[in-house]
Amino acid sequence: MQELDERIERAVGSRPVRYAARSGGYSTADRFAVELADGRSVFVKSAEAPHMAAWLRREHEVYESLAGSFMPRLEGWDDDGVRPVLAIEDLSGADWVPRWDGARVQAVRDSLAELAACEPPPNTESLRDVHSSLFDRWQRVAADPAPFLSLALRDEAWLERRLPELIAAAAEAPVDGTSSVHFDLRSDNMCFVGDRAVFVDWNWLSLGSPDTDLAGWAASLRLEGGPPPWELLPQSPEFAALLAGVFAAVAGLPPPETAPTVRAFQRAQLEVALEWFEREI
Repeated sequence: MQELDERIERAVGSRPVRYAARSGGYSTADRFAVELADGRSVFVKSAEAPHMAAWLRREHEVYESLAGSFMPRLEGWDDDGVRPVLAIEDLSGADWVPRWDGARVQAVRDSLAELAACEPPPNTESLRDVHSSLFDRWQRVAADPAPFLSLALRDEAWLERRLPELIAAAAEAPVDGTSSVHFDLRSDNMCFVGDRAVFVDWNWLSLGSPDTDLAGWAASLRLEGGPPPWELLPQSPEFAALLAGVFAAVAGLPPPETAPTVRAFQRAQLEVALEWFEREI
């Protein structure tokens, strides 16, 4: 750990004295709560895989220029060009247990509204440009339906009947806008400090409609005992179709090496999103 000790000390100005591994997310990035010699504690994340290193650099860019009650403090940064090291406020003492009563759902809405009112960080592009591959997922299913059908959530006759509606509805999803959108909202990326909802993992921040964050959160919220998507975003078949397509094209594929457990979660969210779409239409 000597090299990491030196990197962290450069980033935060104090030597690490104790590490506690922290789980979270679906990537294989290294995560630690680190106690420092000066008595502080910070959360440190680092990664060497090129795509995850790029995500960390973008996350640092966001932390440098965006602040609010909805995000942790930036504590330090070190980048050797291969493995970036990001240090932020340690939220180990926050409440990470997903308990979704009305007050907590409203706290998330309030944090999202605060985020949407902030000036976007530099180099923030529209989510349609940055994440363009998410908007043609049903076309990918049409070209190769086998992975989707292998999930056994719907049969071939259903897919043939519904696919034109799904493609059309997803294309009309009202995602465009000029507000800052987290775009990776789920319970392992948020916690509660008192009655305040705090979000982490900011590497997908983009410009769009604030409702896009609610739509992206809707399926996992339901899986954790929260309100159904049609109560969170009433009369939104377009968002339902888009969300279902995001998962339908990938949930039946082999998992990526850097996120080995993600497919089961995607399948579960797909099941909710399909129910949402069918109810809406």
